[in-house]
Parts: sequence; C-alpha cells; structure tokens
Amino acid sequence: MKNKLLIIGASGHGKVVADIALKMNKWQSIAFLDDDKSIKISMGLDVIGTSDDVFTHIEECEIFVGIGNNTTRQRIYERLETLGASIPLLIHPDAVIGSHVDIGIGTAVMAGVIVNCCTKIGKGCIVNTGSTIDHDNVIGDLVHISPGVHLAGTVKVGQGSWLGIGSVVSNNIKISNGCKVGAGSVVVKDITEPGVYVGVPVRRVK
Repeated sequence: MKNKLLIIGASGHGKVVADIALKMNKWQSIAFLDDDKSIKISMGLDVIGTSDDVFTHIEECEIFVGIGNNTTRQRIYERLETLGASIPLLIHPDAVIGSHVDIGIGTAVMAGVIVNCCTKIGKGCIVNTGSTIDHDNVIGDLVHISPGVHLAGTVKVGQGSWLGIGSVVSNNIKISNGCKVGAGSVVVKDITEPGVYVGVPVRRVK
C-alpha cells in the first residue's frame, strides 16, 4: 500500500469519496486532480493538477476515480488499469459488510450501506448512501447503485448499469448490462435488453 491517495474528480461525488478516505485514516496525504482548473481546493484538500497529470503521480500514489458518471468513470478507470495504477477499495466505516462478500478495487461503498453475505460486487462500482444489497447478489463492474436503492436476494445487475435513487429490485431478478432504472422504480421481472426503464413496475421508455 502507498501512503498517498490521489482522487480524480473534486466535485460532488469526489468530495464524498474524499470524506470516506479521510475517515478510513489509511493515507498520510490525500489530494485531487480535476480538469476544472478554477478549482484549487475541495474538502480542505489541494487540487494539484488535471487528470492528464496522473502520469507524474502514478508511482507514488494510489489513485481513485471520484466521478459519478458511469461512462466517464469507466473511461478513466480503464486508463488507470492500462497504466498499472494502484487502485484502492474505499469502504465507509459505517457500512455493514457481511461474510463472504467480495468487492472489487476502485469501488466506493458509502455510509449506511448494508451488503449481506455471499454477494459479489465488481470493480469501479458506486454503492451509494444507505443502499442495501442482500444475499447472493452479483453486481457487475462499473455499476452505480444510487442512494436508498434496495436489492433483494440473488439479484444480478449487469456491467455499467445505473439504478436510480430509491429504486427497488425484487429477488431473483437479472438486469442486463447498460441499463438505467429510474428513480423510485420497482423491478419485478428480468430486464434482458439495455435501455431506460421507469415506473412501478418498470417499463422500457428508451
């Protein structure tokens, strides 16, 4: 483990990521990179350059992508992997993680989250504030589980999907790669094709 952490993205999601990192108390120093050159400081931490400067820090820092947008996060995450960056896993101290849970690097697990036993969460995911993921779930890489989402047991969520705030997924449901599920929606049947789904129960709208 390296004793410095660099977070790419100093805006909303990046600030929450920094807050988790500070509470984990594992790094001697934490700083940001952000492409908005007008941001000089965030969360009391210095912004020391843009994302293009990551090359100059890759040997001395662990690097985390603090960007909520799935597409942008995936692009930067894959670039970091190609460069051989050291990418940590961030788990808020107030998250509850069950036994036999496997969580990939580059994933942020936020305050109030509960992940029940025997669940697998991929790399580069966001498991946002107060969400619950019950037993035997399989969450693909680069998925965003928004605040207050609830997944029952044995749910599978495909790579790059985004579940909107407060959405609910019933047990034994499979959701395809690249889906967007609207805020407050309820999923009670498998979603087999990428698209945008909203409503109670959800219907495809795009």
